[in-house]
Amino acid sequence: MSQWKGDVSAADLPTADDVLRGIDLTGRTAMVTGASSGVGLAIASALAAAGADVTIAVRNVAAGARVAADIAAARDVAAPAIEAVDLLSMASVRGLAARWGNRPLDILINNAGLMAPPLTRTQDGFESQMAVNFFAPFLLSELLLSNIVARKGRVVVVSSGSHHLAELRLDDLNYERRDYEKFEAYGHSKLCANLLAVEYSRRHMDKGVTMNAVTPGGVATNLGRHVTFEDAVRLGWVSADGTLPQGRMKTPEEGAATPVWAAVAPELEGRGGLYLEDCAIAPVWSPPMPSGWGVAAASLDPAAARRLWDVAEPLIMETAA
Repeated sequence: MSQWKGDVSAADLPTADDVLRGIDLTGRTAMVTGASSGVGLAIASALAAAGADVTIAVRNVAAGARVAADIAAARDVAAPAIEAVDLLSMASVRGLAARWGNRPLDILINNAGLMAPPLTRTQDGFESQMAVNFFAPFLLSELLLSNIVARKGRVVVVSSGSHHLAELRLDDLNYERRDYEKFEAYGHSKLCANLLAVEYSRRHMDKGVTMNAVTPGGVATNLGRHVTFEDAVRLGWVSADGTLPQGRMKTPEEGAATPVWAAVAPELEGRGGLYLEDCAIAPVWSPPMPSGWGVAAASLDPAAARRLWDVAEPLIMETAA
């Protein structure tokens, strides 16, 4: 179990390449969603450099093609394959799984995310952050289960310290009966993602498959395109004078370290339902840890995880193919 480290800006932060040093992934397959930029790109690049057969699942196929070519040139490896998927559409998720067919899958990293947009609903009736951050990873991970079982693989779902901002609301997952606050909704979707890892692992660990939730930490990417400076000050992410309380943001390569660690670390073999932070199992939050550090105990509650699954599964499985 890791210990709270306080000011991580003082640490020599590892990158995904550091995590993979000495690890050969030749012959192993990996799928990374949202890999056309930011942390997802860094994850895909590092896995490909370590020898994995990588597929990047992206909404913008043209951007994905450019990224794949860049990875091939920079790493002197075969270009990752590209699959189209729009995580706002469960039909698109089903299409991706259908095209994958019966190919085995060693690593599935549900990296794509959506943060703090105005209230919007998908064609399936889902609030958009819940769709991208929870419902789509849930559906994709279930549809590809037999592929992952074939390799006793690992599933990773990218979460956020923002899960501390929310309490689980099983009676209104899609903000149909309560006011929508965009950051609380983001935190709620990530809390649900954490609980997904708990219940998915409980259900499938006997098949050799686990899921863990990870936070990349604070990384400056286009995930924050809906966040204003005023938002960031209000949430304590940045000071009013523009300085960062934690010293600096992580680079995408540093942000990719924990998701990659979750996918390959030998010490995580057979372990699921965890929340990982800074390449370690996060401690449960308690004072004097600052808000946003560690994991909220509610994220690890197995009873809540089962109840969430029971509410969410029918919503997902009833969506159109």
